[in-house]
This record gives sequence, C-alpha cells and structure tokens, in this order.
Amino acid sequence: MQEKKNRGNLFIISAPSGAGKTTLCKKLVLALPNLKFSVSYTTRQPRPGEVNNKDYSFISRDKFKSLLEKEEFIEWAEIHGELYGTSRKRLEKLLESGIDIILDIDTQGAMKLKKKYPKGAAYIFVLPPSVDILEKRLKKRMTNSKEEIKKRLKRAVFEIKSYSKYDYVIINDKLEEALNELKAIITSHRVSAKAINPLWIEERFFKK
Repeated sequence: MQEKKNRGNLFIISAPSGAGKTTLCKKLVLALPNLKFSVSYTTRQPRPGEVNNKDYSFISRDKFKSLLEKEEFIEWAEIHGELYGTSRKRLEKLLESGIDIILDIDTQGAMKLKKKYPKGAAYIFVLPPSVDILEKRLKKRMTNSKEEIKKRLKRAVFEIKSYSKYDYVIINDKLEEALNELKAIITSHRVSAKAINPLWIEERFFKK
C-alpha cells in the first residue's frame, strides 16, 4: 500500500520586538531540512535588506482589508499601527504537502492559532536576557526613534506576560546556544507521538 505522507508540523514562535526571533528563525531554516518559514502579509514598509514575498508579503492597507473581507487570514493583528496576517491557504498548502512550518507571529496571533491548532503544533516563546538588554538592542536599530523604542518596550512587557501559555521558553542571551535549543525542540517534536500520522499507524499495524 502506498505510504501516506505525514502532515507537516507547525512551529509557532513569538517574542517581543528585538528579542532576536527573526534571526533565529532564518538560521533554523538553513540548518534543518524540510523546514520553511511562513511568509505573512503586512502593511508596514520593508526594512533594509528585506525581500518581498520572502521576509513578508508587503501590501497596501486597502489590499489587506480586501483579503480580510475574503477571510483569507487564519489570524491577523494590528501591531504598532501596522497590520499583519497569516494566509490560511498558504499555511494549509504547505502543511498538507508534509513540510514543517515556522510561523513567526506575535502573542495575539499565537493565541488565536492555539484555538485552531490545539494539538500537534509546538508553541515557542523567545525571551531576551532582560528588559535593559532588549532596550539596548532596539537602540541599535537605526529605524527606531526614542518614541518607537518606548512603545516597543511597553508592548514587550505586555507580551512577556504570556510566556507561560507556550510549550517552550528560550532565553536568547547567546545566539548559538538559543539556536541549538531551538534545533533540539524541532527534532524532538518531529519524533513525538503527536507528530505521527495516525493513518500511517492504522495501515501498518491494525488493518488486515
């Protein structure tokens, strides 16, 4: 009998702005096979070095609202005045093809997805070593004004309160150590019982 391919695993990663989750996700995709980064839609402007439809799909506010009305997004949120959303079709297409997906989203979006994917998905929260270090990291971003940094720090404290709702917590003090911890989580989850396709088990052990 032809083998039924397992559905892909979903790894949802959240962190306050400046904690380094985007860097970790990019390095993780390069380090592990069969792992892709889910590309979200956003109305914000691209930062230096960002590529459209690779880092984000950058669209206008009107286009975003149009997709929202068509129920294209499985989750969406407004963050720092900009809109972000995860395409239902994109996500399901990749998961059904057996590809493992990393979804880099805020705590609002993660909690919405937890209601839709209560089983099988792994929820990971990335913490900075401290608020002081987070502030220093934000100041290094030339695009962040003093007022913007203040807003992001306030939101960071709010988001960090949600850490206990996640399955795993990683402190990104040293990048390589945090990356190794993420690799371990991905590898462990891939061989966990909840990641196994029950149809695969049924065909091989219970059907006569």
